Amino acid sequence: MKDFKLWIITLTTFLIITKMVVTESQIPTTLDGPFKPVTHRLDPSLRKGSSDLPMDDPRIKRNVTSNFPEQIALAISSPTSVWVSWVTGDAQVGSNLTELDPSLVLSDVWYGKESGKYTNVAKGVSTVYSQLYPFKGLLNYTSGIIHHVRLEGLQPKTKYYYKCGDSSIPAMSGENVFETFPTPSPNSYPHRIAVIGDLGLTSNTTTTIDHLIQNDPSMILMVGDLSYANQYQTTGGKGVPCFSCAFPDAPIRETYQPRWDAWGRFMEPLTSRVPMMVIEGNHEIEPQVSGITFKSYLTRFAVPSAESGSKSNLYYSFNAGGVHFIMLGAYVDYNSTGAQYAWLKKDLDLVDRTVTPWLVAAWHPPWYNSYSSHYQEFECMRQEMEAILYQYGVDIIFSGHVHAYERMNRVYNYTLDPCGPVYIIVGDGGNIEQVDVDFADDPGKCPSAGDNTPEFGGVCHLNFSSGPAKGQFCWNRQPDWSAYRESSFGHGILEVVNSTYALWTWHRNQDVYNEDSHSDQIYIVRQPELCSKTLKPSITHAPSSLPSSPSLSMACCHHPSLLIFSLYSFLIGALSLSLCHSA
Repeated sequence: MKDFKLWIITLTTFLIITKMVVTESQIPTTLDGPFKPVTHRLDPSLRKGSSDLPMDDPRIKRNVTSNFPEQIALAISSPTSVWVSWVTGDAQVGSNLTELDPSLVLSDVWYGKESGKYTNVAKGVSTVYSQLYPFKGLLNYTSGIIHHVRLEGLQPKTKYYYKCGDSSIPAMSGENVFETFPTPSPNSYPHRIAVIGDLGLTSNTTTTIDHLIQNDPSMILMVGDLSYANQYQTTGGKGVPCFSCAFPDAPIRETYQPRWDAWGRFMEPLTSRVPMMVIEGNHEIEPQVSGITFKSYLTRFAVPSAESGSKSNLYYSFNAGGVHFIMLGAYVDYNSTGAQYAWLKKDLDLVDRTVTPWLVAAWHPPWYNSYSSHYQEFECMRQEMEAILYQYGVDIIFSGHVHAYERMNRVYNYTLDPCGPVYIIVGDGGNIEQVDVDFADDPGKCPSAGDNTPEFGGVCHLNFSSGPAKGQFCWNRQPDWSAYRESSFGHGILEVVNSTYALWTWHRNQDVYNEDSHSDQIYIVRQPELCSKTLKPSITHAPSSLPSSPSLSMACCHHPSLLIFSLYSFLIGALSLSLCHSA
């Protein structure tokens, strides 16, 4: 009887704590959904700040000489390897240019586990590229020397100090530091994953990145449209929000490639210590003569394409702790009969959800979008690829392209589905084209069937065959698959807590820079038991219960709502054990 009274008191105390924690946290989960659609319309003052930074701005001005490294950036190669990239030498703009010789400069990285003590040396490759326009009045560009070095055999969750450059001159960078991710496991995840799209190089961009740095990410997921170098003529000058409007007679969609160098310098304080994983957007197409495209993107960024079995840098995959990321290319063949689809199927077959429970995909143009801008633009890609992503149980899908924020309820084939992915649009990084404000369901804002033609692939616009929009191209209200939308610039942070829970937070630029300041926040919850009948057999064994592990204990300190589950499990277990002993 005495033990029983003690446990009654304990459970009562637990219920009081539970009520306090729930009241304090009030963070919804996807289990509470689907949610009634919410819309926050534009504050007109937020359209300010979309002018590009001038080339002499201190944050993008070159501050090294000749062969010394600049634009230093990290990228994940594998769980035990990292890419280090940088640029040396002088880029050139003009009519008759001579490319630099990459063989004249070494690609060295010195690195070790202690500051100033570099016990390892790695060597890599270097190259240059040119952007050529044989049209009267247009200038050409040839890059500095772009270096890529792969550091292999790294230990997990370990700090490494490094310098990069040419050690024979010598022309080495200052010391930088990065920390490797934990080994892929259902109990180990990156600290925080920042998600950004359509960033550009404006005053709004600087606000986004400053805010993001305050949130201390351990990885950056960049979902396309990086520098917006193609908003300029080859002669430089001032960038424009609409190239075709400002230059209707241009013989080709020009780009001013020095904006890429400026963007690399601007990002270096962050990318030299935090790996950035990129996927191409439409502003990276940058056509030249002879059908050449994506030259800058493909040359400047090291991605784990070969490591993931892909034959193209335009799509690839990688692991970060217990998360498997799939980066898809929307501007390369995505048809079910093509190479990318075949690679995707093979990659999904190889995913072991007992090791990487979370499956996250990203590409540039969204499939689900209720804004007028880019509405149903990549409907062809959705029709080709949505079924396989649903079949394999992809948990979250990030896209950009639309310059605003929108989070969807779980959806599949335009139908609310508890086993569908959570689609999130974060094309609100702050670029020169400004924020999107019109919704397709607003009176007079539904695009015509001839609008929103994709820059790659076919047109598959459709009228809905069922539901409130039956027979119509647009809904007459915010669709039920759209949970939250807002016309503001910002960035997102994904914090994977364990194999079941991940906290998604969207931070608006206009909010105060601290952890408690945010606009949209939700726990995304995996339910593999519920969805196992719809998923591939190879992935239905994913762990779904809250694991008893140090990672959960630490997470509960930062996520009070999860503390309830831990306390509940502990108390029930202890109570059962006590009653057994009493019996």
